[in-house]
Amino acid sequence: MGTATNIDATAVNTISWLAAAETTIVVPVYQRQYRWDIGACEQLLSDIRDVADSDDRHMHFIGSILSSASVSDGESELVLIDGQQRITTLMLLIAALHHTVADSDPLLAAQLHTVLVRSSDPERTKLRPHRAWAEVFEDVVLARRPADAAAGGSRFDDNYAFFRSQVSREEVSRIWGGLQRLEHVAITLGAGADAQQIFESLNSTGEPLRDHELIHNYVLMGLSHREQTLIEDEFWSVIERSTGESIGGFWRHYLVLRTGREVVAAGGRDVYEAFRHEFPRLTPETLRASAREWRAYAEIYAVLLDPSREADADVARRLVHLNTFGRDAYPLVMKACRDHAEGDLDRAGLLQVLDDVQSLLLRRTLVGLPVDRLVARLCRAQALGPQALTQAIARIMPSDERVRAALKFAPLPHAAFVLGRIAGDVDVAEFGVDHIVPLTPPDTWTGDGVRPWSEYSEDEQNSHRALAETIGNLALLEDESAIAVADRSFPEKRDGAYARSAVPETRALSSVDAWSTASISHRTAELGRRFVEVWRRPLVTGIDDDGLTPILDAQRRRGWPRGWEREFAYVEYRGEHWEVYDVKYLFNRIFRRLWVDSPESVIAFSRRRGGPIYPAPSWNGQWDRLDDDNHLYMGWDAKYMLTALQEALEEAGTASEVFVKYSYLAEHMAT
Repeated sequence: MGTATNIDATAVNTISWLAAAETTIVVPVYQRQYRWDIGACEQLLSDIRDVADSDDRHMHFIGSILSSASVSDGESELVLIDGQQRITTLMLLIAALHHTVADSDPLLAAQLHTVLVRSSDPERTKLRPHRAWAEVFEDVVLARRPADAAAGGSRFDDNYAFFRSQVSREEVSRIWGGLQRLEHVAITLGAGADAQQIFESLNSTGEPLRDHELIHNYVLMGLSHREQTLIEDEFWSVIERSTGESIGGFWRHYLVLRTGREVVAAGGRDVYEAFRHEFPRLTPETLRASAREWRAYAEIYAVLLDPSREADADVARRLVHLNTFGRDAYPLVMKACRDHAEGDLDRAGLLQVLDDVQSLLLRRTLVGLPVDRLVARLCRAQALGPQALTQAIARIMPSDERVRAALKFAPLPHAAFVLGRIAGDVDVAEFGVDHIVPLTPPDTWTGDGVRPWSEYSEDEQNSHRALAETIGNLALLEDESAIAVADRSFPEKRDGAYARSAVPETRALSSVDAWSTASISHRTAELGRRFVEVWRRPLVTGIDDDGLTPILDAQRRRGWPRGWEREFAYVEYRGEHWEVYDVKYLFNRIFRRLWVDSPESVIAFSRRRGGPIYPAPSWNGQWDRLDDDNHLYMGWDAKYMLTALQEALEEAGTASEVFVKYSYLAEHMAT
């Protein structure tokens, strides 16, 4: 077998590799900038803590580091092709450890220092980032900034400050022990290799693992071959068979159900990361209990995908109805079905949930309210019991009056489905929706058999067009008839098609003498009355018409155009109206308020998370004084701030009473 002559790959201890006197690493110009956020740093630190606390034989593999050998100014160096994010973050962590113990443990500080600086020049770091950011990086790692200088606001500053905040002086030895048990494969390219070509190949080809594949690997990794086989046969294969091509959607919906938080599936690894966060440690003992739950929900998911598998005809019919609106409501329905299977929800309660969810989706769609980002909020209510769920649904369901008003002027969504249900659950597979006044009437069309469309005034024509897609102008008609009379005049449709229809509401049109805007309005009123009877609103007071978003569902919007800084129109805090316009101000306001309302909970939260409240400003950055002995660090990035205030409110038990109203601009910016 031939061997590669231009590539050297060696498994190495990461810290020994970095500490070696000959190691000098540079990031080439074509590399992207450093992008790891605090969430990634948090995961790395968690992994290091885990390996630090494991037995002596356990090591942690961080992947491969790809570089090419080069010579610059007479010195050998490694040009980093892949691994910049990991190596840079490790250097920031080691710098934070070094500065924490510099005055208290000179021996440990010296060991850390060896990893950070070049043996030939102690004023230069062993890692030199992209030239545009090299000075900033070295200022952070070598602590060059004056004590009273403000932080630079870079990712290097943010992540270094995060590590300083998370690792106390007493824990430095533990983290250093974990770091020394990191391993990677060092792949070095020879002089004949084309580093640019390999870099482009690494970053533009190949198929990354999908979320469910990552979850599969995560679940089985670390088990013996026998244990893997048992879990695969007893649980995972059942999950795969039940969910089929929809397995990715299953895991996302399950995690929304389980956590009560939105899980985005937009091409990243959000579902996998949410799974790891929810199941941080899966031992062989806990794995089987969790896997039984996964399998049970996967089997329910199979029924939602194909309601013909459901034995109860009434439940099956409602599941078919719900599938009209897509799969966004699946987390709610999965939980209701599981509760019913386990005896925690009776049959009437299950049918009520299915009816309420259907009414909610249809009513909000009709009146033009968004239906996305509602389900996680309702899952949180569902966890509190059936009555809490009913109240939560009613709160955000448009009233009968608002629905009737929308039916007069708004296009009818899911028209065939709606007309079929009003007609008594007619199977619409062989029916079409006929526009009584066509969307584009020919000049010869007439509503009364006397006056043609060409003689209608412009106002009359516009009035008819405006109502053409409303419920009053739509009729459910057998396919053959619908095709035959599509653009015909009303008298011809009435006598030749409507009179012979099997649908009572359509057949009733045969008694109408002429078709006009008044006829449409009259029919809209009648069908509107039927609409609100079929899709009832729970008899619970309280409705959220202002589009308030629960704080736990709030998301950080992307960057702002120049001159626009208003993210929130306002914030509702436990009945109080706050003029708070951005995440940073809200973070400050929430923590200062919790310091007064619930100091015990916020102290417990801060201790467990490692911030944001500290005894004193211990590094450069933005601080706010709470009292003589406590200070609030304000230097986090906005995403971390939002997550922290959400979790702190949950800890205090007041998250359900806090809402944000996004500004007009924020509502129209992508997340």
